[in-house]
Amino acid sequence: MSLPAEYFQKLVESCPDIIIAVNRSGTIIFYNDGARQDLGFTPEEVLGKSVMVIYPTQEEAQKVMAAMRRGEGGEPGKVCNFETTFKTKEGRQIPVAISASIIYGEEGGELGSIGFAKDIRGIRRRDQLATLCEIAIGLSHEINNSLEVLVNQLDLLQQYVGRVATDEEYVVESERLESVGQQLKKIQEITRRIGDMAEGGEYGTKEYFDGRMMADLGVTGSPKTEEGDKQVGGFSLEGLRLLVVDDDLGVCCSLKDLLQKESCVVETAPSGQKAIELLDGREFDLVLSDVVMPDMDGYDVYRAVKKKRPTLPVILMTAFYYDKDHVIKRSCLEGLQCVIFKKPIDPDRLKKIILQHCRGEQGALKTTEGRA
Repeated sequence: MSLPAEYFQKLVESCPDIIIAVNRSGTIIFYNDGARQDLGFTPEEVLGKSVMVIYPTQEEAQKVMAAMRRGEGGEPGKVCNFETTFKTKEGRQIPVAISASIIYGEEGGELGSIGFAKDIRGIRRRDQLATLCEIAIGLSHEINNSLEVLVNQLDLLQQYVGRVATDEEYVVESERLESVGQQLKKIQEITRRIGDMAEGGEYGTKEYFDGRMMADLGVTGSPKTEEGDKQVGGFSLEGLRLLVVDDDLGVCCSLKDLLQKESCVVETAPSGQKAIELLDGREFDLVLSDVVMPDMDGYDVYRAVKKKRPTLPVILMTAFYYDKDHVIKRSCLEGLQCVIFKKPIDPDRLKKIILQHCRGEQGALKTTEGRA
């Protein structure tokens, strides 16, 4: 049973997309309510007028017609999702994707054309936001790598000042270092918030200047700390042989300096492949590896280490706030015991984690008690 023509008429008239039909002379002969809402013209203002009333230039209109005649929609006389530009009553230009067909007569001549056009500003906006989220995550990752170096060097500097400064100097210098530490924590909280916003897609805004709005990062007070991430001192890592794997040379050098200060023997590898090569000729107590690297990701490194040294502990560390490629998830499913999120890593927390994985909870407790 076929529907009466008036059903199709009502469907086309009420469609939220722009639907316009023109005759062979380019005069508008049909204009639906979706077109009225998007373009702002009333039917009385456009019916019987040239189609140029909705195009910004004659060249743009000719481009669409030429595309239809070429058959960019898959067959001659049609286009599908062809991007062009329409003009609103107020003169604003809006991007649209048009799907249209030329109407031919019985003898093959062109009688006119009809097209559906969709305002794609919302689609482009979503694409831009998705791109910005990727940029934000990447930027956060790079900033956190630099923060890793700064936090570790600050920890070493604080120890040095405590050893060599006089009482008067220590008061002044410790205040300066504490101020630097607070600002580093603030930056850490900002990068954490950026990651949360990019992953969740929800954030507030606040006025910047002249009515312009900016994302509200919501950074107030002290950064959040996870339960169990309290600073603890007195850990002995002396004699442990550690392999640090990270494609960022600054992170490698910073972690090496920090861990050597604890009397560890530290080797660094700028790539996963180099790390595996080092395992062939040297003994290590633990491997500390980045998750995101160009040659081998953390999952690849973890599997390769386990194949060569099944009992060797591996810790993955990452500056990302979500596991886009399921590197961490896949590693955990195959037995990974520890992941350190949100670089830069707190030095005391890192020391405790290393000690626990190399000597176990009891070893950590005995060592701490012995040095207290």
